[in-house]
Amino acid sequence: MNPRHKPVDWLGGELKTPPMSTEARQKAGFYVRMLQAGELLPMPESRPMPTIGSGCHELRIRDKDSTWRVIYKIDPEAILVLEVFQKKTQQTPKAVIDTCKMRLSKYDSER
Repeated sequence: MNPRHKPVDWLGGELKTPPMSTEARQKAGFYVRMLQAGELLPMPESRPMPTIGSGCHELRIRDKDSTWRVIYKIDPEAILVLEVFQKKTQQTPKAVIDTCKMRLSKYDSER
């Protein structure tokens, strides 16, 4: 890893084939590496998720038959991956938002 790149802390979820296609997993990994290098991803690849917390975003990954989301936070020390899930509805499920908030709260309390 480049010493100037932020590490990735996986607080939840995983990028795995299956259930993701290889192409979707590789695209998600590419975007995460861009975030590690300090790049900000614009719409439509990523959108802010202030309902979860400051600096939180939703990465959008289109797959062959579905759409995946990677919820992440750009933290000063790391890129925090909070959750990876298959998007099935227009809105982000409340359970996903609550889980991400809980993981962030736990992460912050342990620092």
